[in-house]
Order: sequence, then structure tokens, then C-alpha cells
Amino acid sequence: MDLSFKEWNEEKYQKFINYLKTIQDKKYQQFQKKIINTKYEILGVRLPIIRKIVKKITNPQSFLQFCQNKYYEEVLIKGLVITSLDNFEPYLEDYLLEIDNWAICDSFCNSLKIKDLDKFLLKITNYLSSKYEYTVRVGLVLLLNNYVSEKYLKTIFSLTDKINRDEYYINMAISWLIAECFIKYPNLTWPYIKNNHLNKFTQNKIISKIRDSYRVKKEVKEKLLEYRNVSMTKK
Repeated sequence: MDLSFKEWNEEKYQKFINYLKTIQDKKYQQFQKKIINTKYEILGVRLPIIRKIVKKITNPQSFLQFCQNKYYEEVLIKGLVITSLDNFEPYLEDYLLEIDNWAICDSFCNSLKIKDLDKFLLKITNYLSSKYEYTVRVGLVLLLNNYVSEKYLKTIFSLTDKINRDEYYINMAISWLIAECFIKYPNLTWPYIKNNHLNKFTQNKIISKIRDSYRVKKEVKEKLLEYRNVSMTKK
């Protein structure tokens, strides 16, 4: 389908939705329904195809005016279109509220290119204090993708240590983030593994992810077991 419209309208957008339905993969649709918990209807269009579709949309601002947020793929495409903009920030706050699953969250974050890390860090700090699960996860995945460097390690530890949440996808993102910090900077991350405010589930997941890595020495993996099955939360 030709998506290089100078201007979008409701009729063109509906044709676009109908096109998505013609390229759905029924088997993939059933697979996605098993692993993605979302309020949106899943059609079953694979991510590489979705990325090709996004590249064909030549007037993203006009396209974004007509999104209906009915289908999973539609919301994902909307997010990827937003990340393609030079100035994506005006769209962020509203879009984050539309994210309701890990797959859209992570695909969106993986595509978002942050130019000024120091400036954007304030936004991430605000995301981490949100009452919405996936806004918090967006902040954590953006830290993982952009900030795992010696410069930002202390900031990462400080931010994650203030998160006291029970949501699974928040705690999994924390474990993913801290594990990557440890794998890249073991000496600098050890003190945080030994002394933090994380709950037992998250602490154990961090250790498990580190131990699964081929980049960590066997003796280090064994040492980590001392900090497993222990709640690190300070009373």
C-alpha cells in the first residue's frame, strides 16, 4: 500500500487499517495473544513488517491526527512514527498513557533516539515516579538503552532504589537494568548488589540475569549466590 500521502484523512486511515488486516499472520496472532496482555485487539503483523510500514509514512504529523488506538499494531506503529520525528517530545506524555504492555513499551523505547541525555534525564526521573506501570517501565528501559555508562551509574542506582512497586513488569525492568550495569561495570555495581532497597523478587532476578550471562566469570557467579533469596529492603 502507498502510504506517502501529503495529507491523511479518515478515509485514507481506514484504508490503512484495512490493509493491516490483509497482512495479518493468524498463527503469529495467536502466539502474541499468549504472551502480550493488552486491551488492544491484536491482528498479528510481525515487527519487521511494521517497521517497513513506518518508513513509508512520509507525513507523520498528519498520520498521527487520525490514529484510533483500537489495534495493538496501530498503537505500536503510532509510537514508532513518533520516534521518527525530530521533535518527538510534544507527543510523549499522551502516548505513554496509551502503552499498556511490555511489547509496545520496549519496541518504542528501542527506537527512541535521545540527543541530550542530561536534559532528558529529568523526564525519565518524572516517568519513574508515575502511578502508571508502563510509564515507569518506559523510564527504566530508556535508562537501560541510553544511560548504562560510568557517568550515569550512581544516578541509575539512586533512581531505582527509590522505586517501591509490586508490578511485575516494573521489577523485571529494574532487574534487567541493574544486571546490565553489573555485567558492564561489576566493580562499581557490587556495592549496590550488596546494599539496596530492592525487594527479594527483584534482587533475585538481578542475580539470575547476571548468572545467565556469558560475560561474567564463574567465580563471580558463585559469589553472587550469597546475596540471593534475601530481601535487601532496609527496615
